[in-house]
Amino acid sequence: MLPRQTRIMTKLRELALRNSSTNSIVGNQLKHRYGFHTIRQTCTEFPRKLKKTERKPWVTNINELKRIGRAERKERQIVRERILQPPQNGLLVNELIPVAHQVNADRIQLFTCVSKVAQSIAIYSCSVCGEVHIGHRPHKIRTCNVMGSAASKEHCWRRGAVEHVLPPVESFHLYDRLGRAVSHNERLQVDRIPAILELCVQAGIDLPEYPTRRRVFPAYSISGRVIDFEKRFPKEDAPGEDIYACGFWQKRNNISDDNKSVDMQPCDLQATAVRGMEAWERMRSGASRLMETYAAQTCGYCSEIQVGPKGHRVRNCQAYKHQMRDGQHAWQEATIDDVVPPVYVWHVRDTQSEKPLVNELKKYYGMLPAVVEMFAQAGASVPNDYVVMMREDVAVPEWDEEKLVV
Repeated sequence: MLPRQTRIMTKLRELALRNSSTNSIVGNQLKHRYGFHTIRQTCTEFPRKLKKTERKPWVTNINELKRIGRAERKERQIVRERILQPPQNGLLVNELIPVAHQVNADRIQLFTCVSKVAQSIAIYSCSVCGEVHIGHRPHKIRTCNVMGSAASKEHCWRRGAVEHVLPPVESFHLYDRLGRAVSHNERLQVDRIPAILELCVQAGIDLPEYPTRRRVFPAYSISGRVIDFEKRFPKEDAPGEDIYACGFWQKRNNISDDNKSVDMQPCDLQATAVRGMEAWERMRSGASRLMETYAAQTCGYCSEIQVGPKGHRVRNCQAYKHQMRDGQHAWQEATIDDVVPPVYVWHVRDTQSEKPLVNELKKYYGMLPAVVEMFAQAGASVPNDYVVMMREDVAVPEWDEEKLVV
């Protein structure tokens, strides 16, 4: 009985393979005969907005994280000394110190260029959903789909600022990168600075207003615990000498002063946009290189971020199922888009046209980060990584021709 069923299954499999090969040959002949051909997908998908109940995609597979956790638990059971490599042992990576200085310089230059270009190019922001539009005429695309929006889903536009193009993403400043995490009771005592600046500080930048501990001797790991043989406060590190005790309720203007300290020479708008585009590319590439060595954590449901090997313990998460976590964040590995979030806006091809973008033709429009769109309208060339998202090769029909498009 069994061999007969096996023979029948074998014959059916051979018949199916023969039919599939025949159909593929005939299909290819028909395609070439009638001019049909397969087109390789060259258009990347637009970034999809996550729902409130969705978690950010994992950088590392969850199964791989479980395997690493099991290996670390097994390693902690063995009492032995494990030598750590920089920066896990508290020392700096010498090769990345120039990169950190370059990223900080590009950050200041980018802020200056955006501030200058924003004086000539209008920035609009929706007062309901926060969507951003770059250009004189705000678009008429009905994508305002949040609580409190109108039934027509049209945006309520108002004039925006630089903060809408470069949204501030802050992180707690850590004096000791290997120290304990910031607790909930210390949330008002620890300064919060831009995450990109905190990444540069941990990578080797020394700022007097934000002191950090620089170790001379490396730390070791014994049974999973980091043992520091260096003195808590060395003589050359006088505690409290340069520390200004203030919380976020007494924010200082050091960061804005640094941004305004770079006074560029008076020049045309296009040259400023070109320098800003180059600074944007260098800053993101340099920050990505730093994040390969210096870890950063982000919440899987909200925009909170903490630069360092672990997240803080402040219970201020108000995202999905925060009651089950007692307000704590669901920490996971961060990406460059978490540290420097690109605000995607609709791309305007003809900046001289008085017609705004309409909702009926939105499938023909492209999207770009707000910084890239602003510099592109000012005359800078768009990098190759964003050319596909612009959809310049797609012909936009007229309003009355859209129904004739196949």
